[in-house]
Amino acid sequence: MANSRVKVGIIGSQFQADIHAASLQIMPDEAEVVAVASPTPGNAAALASKFKIPRVFTDYREMLKEKDIEMVTIATPNSLHAQMTKDCAAAGKHIVCEKPLAMTVAEGEEMIAVAKRHGVLLMYGEELLFTPKYLKAKEMADAGAFGKIYLIKQSEKHFGPHSEWFWDVNRSGGGAFMDLGCHGIAFCYWFMGRSPIKSIYCQMGTYVHAGKTQAEDDSLCIMEFANGAVALIENSWARRGGMDDRIEVFGAEGVTYANLHMGNALPTYSENGYGYAVEKAPTTKGWTYPVFEELWNYGTPQELTHFARCVRGKETPRVTGEDGLVVMHALYAGYASAGGGRKIALPFQAPAVKKPIDLWLNGPSRRAV
Repeated sequence: MANSRVKVGIIGSQFQADIHAASLQIMPDEAEVVAVASPTPGNAAALASKFKIPRVFTDYREMLKEKDIEMVTIATPNSLHAQMTKDCAAAGKHIVCEKPLAMTVAEGEEMIAVAKRHGVLLMYGEELLFTPKYLKAKEMADAGAFGKIYLIKQSEKHFGPHSEWFWDVNRSGGGAFMDLGCHGIAFCYWFMGRSPIKSIYCQMGTYVHAGKTQAEDDSLCIMEFANGAVALIENSWARRGGMDDRIEVFGAEGVTYANLHMGNALPTYSENGYGYAVEKAPTTKGWTYPVFEELWNYGTPQELTHFARCVRGKETPRVTGEDGLVVMHALYAGYASAGGGRKIALPFQAPAVKKPIDLWLNGPSRRAV
């Protein structure tokens, strides 16, 4: 058993589930997908057909009864993460939960507790901690290349998510900050050696997509760490032109810049257009920048392979539910900051809310508008 491939079940059948299935086929030595579950008629069957996954379920709870499945990846709307995690844990399955961990801090705490109670791993899906370019930047920083780091920037921007549920705050919990800011928070926290987050200040608004969502479509976040460093996290669902993801690291003795796509792209001009260029790209006519080995450059195959090795006891999880909970606390503070128009010190005891964005939507700065 220790040398056999980990049997994986995927809950979900759309964009992120497709990435999970493709990533596990890119690095097939440690794990194999044996089942997929989705309630949407035809979607699970289509994903199974595309990736030759042998078992299909329309109820994930039926999939959890399959005794050979050892690890489950949750690629579903945020509002479903908590219950699915609890069900997976009760069934004795190790769990990979996509970001953000949950809808609320309370849900995240319960997920961690349930996983521990049932003796299973709860691993947090944050691929930026496995992205080759960003790992190299971290390696250089840890080797002293930049001296004492005083500022790190992380930016992820595009024109909006693939699935409709993201735009519904009752299913997503928030907008661009919840969807993309969770990446930046986790990345900067990890890059800074998990130094405690001291304070957060956020500015956000709905500038382009007010006709389809209550959520913010652009946000700026400043985080201060206990070690004295500062992070600037920029996120947008309002940026035209496809995906843009980059970091900048500034130290007393050096600097580095890493653009996730540029350098892994082929500058291309086409009058006619062609198939696929890069995630979120709206067109392939004119000048475009098609990428190659996209998932590898994102780090998702490496991430899921690492998690499979953790199931076998070969490695210790680099990203856990506890990391996801740190992100949840920061998301709460960020929305409260934007809602109150002030810096929020951490630890932050937020009032009970159904979703983080309520701290912005119902905040005094919004009510004054």
